[in-house]
Amino acid sequence: MRMADLSAGTGVPVPTIKYYLREGLLSPGRPLGRNQAEYGSAHVKRLKLVRALADYGGLSISAIRELVDHMEDPGTAKTELLSVAQKTVTTHDDERSGEHVRQAERLVADLLARRGWDDTAGHQAARTMVGVLASLLELGLDDILRALDDYADAAETAAGVDLRVLGDVTDRERAVEVVVIGTLLGDTLLAAMRRLAQAHLSVETYRTTG
Repeated sequence: MRMADLSAGTGVPVPTIKYYLREGLLSPGRPLGRNQAEYGSAHVKRLKLVRALADYGGLSISAIRELVDHMEDPGTAKTELLSVAQKTVTTHDDERSGEHVRQAERLVADLLARRGWDDTAGHQAARTMVGVLASLLELGLDDILRALDDYADAAETAAGVDLRVLGDVTDRERAVEVVVIGTLLGDTLLAAMRRLAQAHLSVETYRTTG
């Protein structure tokens, strides 16, 4: 297919496709002549992935380019590829310091050790946890802190489902797609389901105790 067909089939405007080509997010098509190239199903799949990462994942072009580089590098192990992909959706830095942050760091370290998650201590998500827990400490919401293991149980269950859905990671592009898009949309899905469960259980609880 020509670029016009690629555009029509994906809904991505031609100028955007050209931009992705210039940025190295999309591999060049097979040359057919001057200013003409042919594109195939692999281009359609990659273009949809890039557009989803940019439009729905909210990732920057540089972040997407880094992912693409790792996807196309045979020297990047599958496990490392998944780690790189996951880190693109957990990018929250907390520059605060103080006693609440130090206490939160201890709570996170204890949780990771207790759960056997020590190998994730350097993960960006651990820093995000520190920021969230520090905020909870500042607000005096100790009840939530005491329920950390309950939340960890739910997180492990959800992660187990994620890995089952991911399945075979021999398809490197699919691995990135599932991890990044699946995590972004999966977080939104879980949050929505949690709100529904909260609404349902609150009605059931207060109906029983009222």
